[in-house]
Amino acid sequence: MTGQDAEVARVLRGLEDGRASVRLRAALAVGTTPDPRFVDTLVERCALEPEFFVRDMLTWALTRHPVAVTLPGLLREVRSERAQARSQALHTLSKIGDRRAWPAITRALLCDADDEVARSAWRTAVVLVPEGEESGLAAVLATQLGRGERETRLSLSRALVALGEVVLPALRAAATAPDRRVRTHALATEGLLRDPDAGFEFAVEEAKRVVALGGSGQEGR
Repeated sequence: MTGQDAEVARVLRGLEDGRASVRLRAALAVGTTPDPRFVDTLVERCALEPEFFVRDMLTWALTRHPVAVTLPGLLREVRSERAQARSQALHTLSKIGDRRAWPAITRALLCDADDEVARSAWRTAVVLVPEGEESGLAAVLATQLGRGERETRLSLSRALVALGEVVLPALRAAATAPDRRVRTHALATEGLLRDPDAGFEFAVEEAKRVVALGGSGQEGR
């Protein structure tokens, strides 16, 4: 084994060490000195790593490698049965920003039963969506309105707002839905689109007021 091979082996062992601080340093080392031999292990560790700050460093390390080397493994991971593998692969794809990954952002991922996976898919889709396909994406995202707790609803609202006014038809249709949570979320998201500085909490409270009064927010339009 050459000295270089020994160093690669040492770093790879570090990525699997039981101590988070050692794993963090190993990921930093990999990103500082990229080597294609690290990529498969980086991708695998993303699916298993329990510490958020180490996962973030693993993602950074992957972004330091050529896209042609990292993309195949990441696209394989978004189809994994393990939720963390899907979520972290999507997060990494959003950081890389290569639109060749767009076909992998399926409706199934955008509607994934796991909130973390779905949130990662929403953020990634907004980054990767090709020009002209924003309306279709907005229509799928709108099917998730009213879902989950505050952080999940906020993530979805941010994704929709990032798409711009192309989301309005989908939001206005959702504002007439039978489900009160869906109507409220749709109105709050439109409020954020009109006034991003208002804040999510204010937009939600305004939407609740409109819904309580029996309106859809479209009166007088």
